[in-house]
Amino acid sequence: MGELDFSGRTVLVIGGSSGIGNGIARSFLERGAQVHVWGTRGCAADYADSPDSGLEGLHYHQVDVAQASQIDAAPVPFERLDVLVQAQGTVLYDRQEFEPEGFRRVLDVNLTSLMICAQKFHPHLKAARGAMIVISSAAAFHSTRGNPAYNASKTGAFGLTRTLGEAWARDGIRVNGIAPGLVETKLTRITTDNPKRLEGALRTIPLGRLGTPQDMANVALFLASPLAGYMLGQTLLVDGGMLLA
Repeated sequence: MGELDFSGRTVLVIGGSSGIGNGIARSFLERGAQVHVWGTRGCAADYADSPDSGLEGLHYHQVDVAQASQIDAAPVPFERLDVLVQAQGTVLYDRQEFEPEGFRRVLDVNLTSLMICAQKFHPHLKAARGAMIVISSAAAFHSTRGNPAYNASKTGAFGLTRTLGEAWARDGIRVNGIAPGLVETKLTRITTDNPKRLEGALRTIPLGRLGTPQDMANVALFLASPLAGYMLGQTLLVDGGMLLA
């Protein structure tokens, strides 16, 4: 595996219990890393009914990142952290994000928690001269008419990645990001479970298919590896060409 061998490395994937985060966590595990994941359910067994979740071999911890106090109180069961992946995310439909409570909830999870988690693990990443990867969204580059909070939070994540990339470079920490396009996960089922919506979405993707968590994991492995050793503050758009038009 060469430069994509993570044996002896420690990885934490926040939001690694399902979807894109879980795909990333499992890919690091397959390449030898000790992988910890944070999720919102009480224990790993609570995800047994989730089709986009596989936690075998991963160290699971319950943390609701919408609550800053839970992030602060979360135990750190490792002395070294080589890679921090921030893949937490939520979205609210039916115009809930237009209401202050809904707007605030989405920003707390998708944006504010990024900074709180980054600051919590900054000393560990600095000691390891590690990497942080922020999962934003292609929504950071276009409007999302029904989801103002999701859009604002993902645009904010894009800017935060650039700013922390510059701020922490002298500490030996490389900060980069991934902006997924339409990936089949529980957050996108409002589209993927609707044949008419899915057909319309696929017409906008030049590669003609949805993205997968593995597609995103492949990019995360690259960004965390020495192959991306001179990349800093960048967010890679991984969308099958959706935004080319």
